[in-house]
Amino acid sequence: MSNRLSDATSPYLLQHADNPVEWWPWGEEAFAEARRRDVPLLISVGYAACHWCHVMAHESFEDQATASRMNALFVNVKVDREERPDVDAVYMEATQAMTGQGGWPMTVFATPDGAPFYCGTYFPRDHFQRLLEGVATAWRDQRSDLVDQGARVVEALGAPRRSVSSTPPATADLDLAVQGLVRDYDTAHGGFGDHPKFPPSMLFSFLTAQHERTFPFQSADEPTPAALMAGGTAVAMARGGIYDQLGGGFARYSVDRGWVVPHFEKMLYDNALLLRAYTRLSRRPAEADPAAEADRALLLRAAQETADWMLRDLRTPEGGFASALDADSEGEEGTYYVWTPAGLREVLGEEDGAWAAALFGVTEDGTFEQGASVLVLPEDPDDPERYDRVRAALMAARADRVPPARDDKVVASWNGLAIAALAEAGALWGRPAWIAAAREAADLVLDVHLRHGRLVRTSRDGRPGPGTGVLEDYANLAEGLLALHGVTGEARYVREAGGLLDTVLDHFGDDEGGFFDTADDAEKLFSRPQDPTDNATPSGRFAAASALLTYAALTGSERHRVAAEGALSVVPLLAEKAPRFAGWGLAAGEALLSGPRAVAVVGDPEDPAVEELVRTVLRWAPLGTVLSRGDGHDDGGVPLLEHRTPIEGRATAYVCEGFTCKLPVTSSEELVSRLVG
Repeated sequence: MSNRLSDATSPYLLQHADNPVEWWPWGEEAFAEARRRDVPLLISVGYAACHWCHVMAHESFEDQATASRMNALFVNVKVDREERPDVDAVYMEATQAMTGQGGWPMTVFATPDGAPFYCGTYFPRDHFQRLLEGVATAWRDQRSDLVDQGARVVEALGAPRRSVSSTPPATADLDLAVQGLVRDYDTAHGGFGDHPKFPPSMLFSFLTAQHERTFPFQSADEPTPAALMAGGTAVAMARGGIYDQLGGGFARYSVDRGWVVPHFEKMLYDNALLLRAYTRLSRRPAEADPAAEADRALLLRAAQETADWMLRDLRTPEGGFASALDADSEGEEGTYYVWTPAGLREVLGEEDGAWAAALFGVTEDGTFEQGASVLVLPEDPDDPERYDRVRAALMAARADRVPPARDDKVVASWNGLAIAALAEAGALWGRPAWIAAAREAADLVLDVHLRHGRLVRTSRDGRPGPGTGVLEDYANLAEGLLALHGVTGEARYVREAGGLLDTVLDHFGDDEGGFFDTADDAEKLFSRPQDPTDNATPSGRFAAASALLTYAALTGSERHRVAAEGALSVVPLLAEKAPRFAGWGLAAGEALLSGPRAVAVVGDPEDPAVEELVRTVLRWAPLGTVLSRGDGHDDGGVPLLEHRTPIEGRATAYVCEGFTCKLPVTSSEELVSRLVG
């Protein structure tokens, strides 16, 4: 019997379609087969770019002896965690509860009804084979104990959990979060904690917003703690090996404290979040913020190269953005990216090779494996023209290597993050191709993923996947559409975002001010996931709060404003206890404190002065400011644009709070004074 993955849309499942393991996709058919055979389920959860998933696949799932044991003793179910984050979430919670840790690949043994009774992550082949026999023996001889254990896990994890009920965050809560972050900050290398070290993507937004609130731009002698942490971390990452010094884009995390050796997989969500963060960190002229003066050019280069990398390496033929590039190529992690001194000389010649080795920290001992080094950039090059020439030559040589595989499924949530980042960066830096790419991605997701008002989470080659949208899909896509409206003036994106957010309010609420991660009519699992904390991406709850707040500022909807405030009611507790895992909520809290302020820019769409006012807003407005753009004649049903007309036919900006606006202005200089005065 062959396995049943050949028709999957998930590249991860397709990687296993030729395994000798008789895999089933997640679904009732697999559960029914387990009940028919009276055997447990073996649920294996991973994703296409996961290095240790590949290792376990090669060692065990491609091994005939191991596969034979699996087929004889279990019904084996393969799950793509990115396609089914709901399934991943409930079993990861069980894995962490049973073992104290989690990760991927995740290996779960469960009753035929799906109740987990033994969990783990990666197992070497010999250990895994013994485990298979041990679990099968226990199922035969001690089944009642296993069933009881599974029932206890389900009962514990499925128990109702009340949202923390309190008021929305106040100034004192947000300031307290900064104090907590200062305690965890690595003053030597940037970032938080020891190692492995992950990019604090969501914290960048909060720290930047907090700095802007507490820093008087016209007169300050030194940067704030928030600016020091954000700027210090962003610079360290941009100079480190976690950043691809040749091709742009950031890897998933660094295995060391100093950001030198990365885990090489490159994810869309990381790079979309970091593109937005680096754009915002580098947006203001140096004289406006001493904390950014020395390194603004570096941060700007990282932002622009990351955007170019996303368009070059992740864009799909349909106009969306693929999920990730693998860490491995030619069966080894990192081989596509690392260099030796001899390799540099072979490409560049003796003189340029020696110069490049010194510049990029490539030594005979190496920083990676077998004498190879990950490229870093401790200092800016002393010869920019030579630097550009050397990089171009190395990029051309690297193109002849076997590239990492690409997971080319399109995820609604992560494309929403990319849409927001590319729209803002494209408008700010005058890159219309980036805005066009954001628009194409938005249109693809709306055309392919949205069915009768409800989202499908993934697609591949224009074909929708099996997983229904979760909270983060609705919220991050809405966020991206609202940002896209702000720079293009297309009112239809506001309407589409409103429909998505109405679904959030109608189907995801927990009746206590918070949200579940799955809809009330989604597939029922043994618990309904609900995690308010940020992880690799913004939590669904905080993503919803941010989008709801923006939509309320554009439309004046009290319903959406109240829902945003309720979703942020957990922020005060997290600000005190775990600020590292609440960056998106803390940033939304900063926006809430500021109003949020909203700016309507109106005028002839072909008038360059309109573009200049939009750029001025993106450059100078405090983070969290909501932007809307119109032609001054047809508001397109966007209430913020009602009665906002050009003054004497000139491009005009209205700076508003709660639909109460200051006197309109027609010059960038006047607008800056409105925004930061």
